[in-house]
Amino acid sequence: MKVKLLRYTPDPELLCGAAALTSSRHEGASKIIEKLDLGKARRVVRRVTGYGHESVIEHACFTFSLEGISRAMTHQLVRHRIASYTQQSQRYVAYNTLGHYVVPPSISQNPKVKKIFENTLMQISKSYQKLLEHGIPKEDARFLLPNAAKTNIVVTMNARELRHFFRLRCCQRSQWEIREVAIEMLRQAKKVAPSLFENAGPSCVELGYCPEGAMKPETCNIKEIKKRFIEL
Repeated sequence: MKVKLLRYTPDPELLCGAAALTSSRHEGASKIIEKLDLGKARRVVRRVTGYGHESVIEHACFTFSLEGISRAMTHQLVRHRIASYTQQSQRYVAYNTLGHYVVPPSISQNPKVKKIFENTLMQISKSYQKLLEHGIPKEDARFLLPNAAKTNIVVTMNARELRHFFRLRCCQRSQWEIREVAIEMLRQAKKVAPSLFENAGPSCVELGYCPEGAMKPETCNIKEIKKRFIEL
């Protein structure tokens, strides 16, 4: 898979800092932002979001390209509705080799199971190609394709929705593929706008405890998880 931050709102921390100060200043944001330096903007953002007023960071948006991920993963991704998506179309893009499918680690690490998986996908690929050879449109032949089929998608979210996305999808209980994507998205977003994503990550990083309660995996070590995401 490939995760790439394509574009983001210019000077996102300055913008959100100016937006936050608008509520308590006589002058408008057009004047505030001219006088605002990055250090102060970050302090303002940290203070205001620390109060729970996260609406100010909705003004900053981030656009990612997610490539070579499975349809199973994107079906989970698009459930996050406060976002914009543009996905590779199976009506126009044909699938014909095993290289066009995602293989879960639990399968790739088991030679016997991997053979079953690959044989099934090979048969699907052959059947799909036969349908195309018989003149079946790709939009109909695609009904054979599995959730493992690779796809590319562009996603845009504002910083507040991204933080919500990270709370859910960076969690150890999240499905492995979307968790890997979410962690890499966080790493890249945090690099360009650290104050907007300070302490971002799974819920336990912000709360200090696991809200999943009894559903928490036995392997979870909240202290270690928090340390890992703070250092991300």
